[in-house]
Amino acid sequence: MRPIPLGDFYHTPEQKATAEQFIVQLTAEKAFGGPIVTEVTAAPVFYMAEDYHQEYFANNSYQPYCQFGAAPKVAKFREKFASRVKQQMIR
Repeated sequence: MRPIPLGDFYHTPEQKATAEQFIVQLTAEKAFGGPIVTEVTAAPVFYMAEDYHQEYFANNSYQPYCQFGAAPKVAKFREKFASRVKQQMIR
């Protein structure tokens, strides 16, 4: 399976350092089967999406993409990293 490049956007040097340290930690723990390809990049200008895009996964779990694409990944993430996730994010 080909890795999907992701981005972690920071606003402050502290956020950048935290993200980079976390990637180093996850890499050392071999948390994933392959390399972590997340790019740590300065946040660009952000434009809020329309209301119907907000909380998309929570509000559209019946959609095929959510059922077959996102749900298995979210479940795996919650199982593996439950102790690191803020409680308000767990549904």
